[in-house]
Amino acid sequence: MNIAIEILVRFLAMVALLLVNGVVLIYMLRKVLGHLHLRIGPNRVGPFGLLQTTNDVIKLLTKEDLRPAAADAWLFNIAPFLVFVPSFMAYIPLVFGPELAVTRLDTGILVIFAVLSLVPIGIMMAGWASNSKWSLIGGMRAAGQQIAYEIPLLLSVLGPVMMAGSMDPSAIVAAQSGTWFGFIPRWFVLPQIIGFVVYAISAQAETQQTPFDMSEAESELITGFANEYGGMRFGFLYLAEFSNMFIVAAVGTMLFFGGWQLPWIETPGWAAPFVFILKTYIGIFTMMWARGSLPRFRVDQMLAFCWKRLIPISLTWVVVWACIQRLAFEAAIR
Repeated sequence: MNIAIEILVRFLAMVALLLVNGVVLIYMLRKVLGHLHLRIGPNRVGPFGLLQTTNDVIKLLTKEDLRPAAADAWLFNIAPFLVFVPSFMAYIPLVFGPELAVTRLDTGILVIFAVLSLVPIGIMMAGWASNSKWSLIGGMRAAGQQIAYEIPLLLSVLGPVMMAGSMDPSAIVAAQSGTWFGFIPRWFVLPQIIGFVVYAISAQAETQQTPFDMSEAESELITGFANEYGGMRFGFLYLAEFSNMFIVAAVGTMLFFGGWQLPWIETPGWAAPFVFILKTYIGIFTMMWARGSLPRFRVDQMLAFCWKRLIPISLTWVVVWACIQRLAFEAAIR
């Protein structure tokens, strides 16, 4: 295949996956929260309400795109794209099968977190440019929250990286093949259980899901930093949020749950992406379950929990695991 055509096909596949994920996750969130709260959820437009999200997309595409008169026009217009583009770029290093990725990067895990670290800039820009106190407060909360929780999130992935000896997602998944003692899957979640718990909590906060959704606390800020946005600019902001949910769940699947590998049997090549997507969506369902079950933190509690609990725990765990790796290496070379 011509290299230009191959690049185009991979790029279009990534765009399609992002858009399909957005539509599916919006419908899934409504249904999951509906059942958790003893409500029905979407059930009128199309069978089981399947076309409700499609109608919402059409509505966003056709709504008049308004801008507050006192807003900073340039920053207001560009902010949604600065939130959306990093989320889009984070799909590039994801590996869905042994040879199924947009591109294979030796530092893929680092690239994912590097591009996601740019999101708070766009969020803060959206809140500031709207010239609204509610949007500004939401933007400041979101930026402070994401910057804080990025630290334990990144520290929590160092354990699996040390175990695999690589930041390449394919190598990390390959290191989890086989079993311990003949029957326990070699998934890193067992030896890295503390790191996994830190990762799960930090991922919930990084994607601004309840109980960490202080940036858009409905009773206080309505929709927070996105309060003054409408039409597809609003759509880009929320598509990025759902895209980030998929990304952190997919990274968690690669780091802790063996990626596309099944326990005790070898995964057929054609089944690898389906296994990977299934595991990822189980992780997303768990995040939605927490979102529909837990009460919201106060802002001070949220930040104190990160700085006084998660960061010390994750730092200690990294040091402990580094010592374990060092001792294991010395024992192996004797």
